[in-house]
Amino acid sequence: MIVSVTMNPSVDISYPLDTLVINDVNRCDQVRKTAGGKGLNVTRVIHQMNEKVVSTGLLGGMLGAFIRENLSKEGINHHFSDIEGDTRNCIAILHDDGKQTEVLESGPVISEEELVAFETIFLNLAKTSQVVTLSGSLPKGVPVDYYSQLLTLLSDSQTKVILDTSGDSLKCALTGEHKPYAIKPNSDELQALIGEKVTEDYTNLPDMLTHPLFDGVALIMVSLGKDGAFVKYEDSFYRVKIPTISVKNPVGSGDSSVAGLAIGLAKELPIEDTLKYAMTLGMLNAMEDTTGSVDVTQFNQIYDRIFIDK
Repeated sequence: MIVSVTMNPSVDISYPLDTLVINDVNRCDQVRKTAGGKGLNVTRVIHQMNEKVVSTGLLGGMLGAFIRENLSKEGINHHFSDIEGDTRNCIAILHDDGKQTEVLESGPVISEEELVAFETIFLNLAKTSQVVTLSGSLPKGVPVDYYSQLLTLLSDSQTKVILDTSGDSLKCALTGEHKPYAIKPNSDELQALIGEKVTEDYTNLPDMLTHPLFDGVALIMVSLGKDGAFVKYEDSFYRVKIPTISVKNPVGSGDSSVAGLAIGLAKELPIEDTLKYAMTLGMLNAMEDTTGSVDVTQFNQIYDRIFIDK
């Protein structure tokens, strides 16, 4: 089983408009509200691939209840920890020929007691799972090294942890005693971590990925957008080449790739197959209008067109 953690989930609200008029009334005929957050995107894609997954994290208030109801309607297994504060909204206004304006609430402030209650649920789920994914930002009140703390809680288990975050929370996890099994930075996040620019031909990526900061991390997958990915797995490097596709909505493709990594690791697939799983699901998400969604009927068609050079 796979456990997907979302510490700062949201209700994602999408407002499609022909034109966004500033300082005036904008009326919207079609509104889409979904259970959102990077970890919930991971959860949905794993579920769509008919793999066992349970979603956990922190939920509160009426919006938290909406997320639980939304997941239950989709048949997704979930076990969230209750908080007193209200889960946040995240609003995306889609307007003017592909432009997107977002309003992202910061979310509730989490107490120490609420974190302790969550950790009990987390440990009960994670210690019986092959893979745990930790995705996204941390809510207010949660220490910046909290992902590192969760890694410590799992240090005596065989569970593989995929950490998909950025900034200080990622750096804290990489400098802690117990490392994640896998991380998935993009090139900008990689540059921010070690203060070195990725060259246009990517030839300096092997040196960047052998930086001491990554010692102890078995799998590093650097997403390169339309150029595929560059991967360090243990002591080997891999270049993942992908076909050209028609992109509808790239948002959530990174989360979908995390879902693919989790499935591959849970199935104990060879690393090449695991990487192809990850890239296939990321591309399938980009081909859909809905974030965190894939058309499983096209899986083999994309999978067979991905090539990996070691």
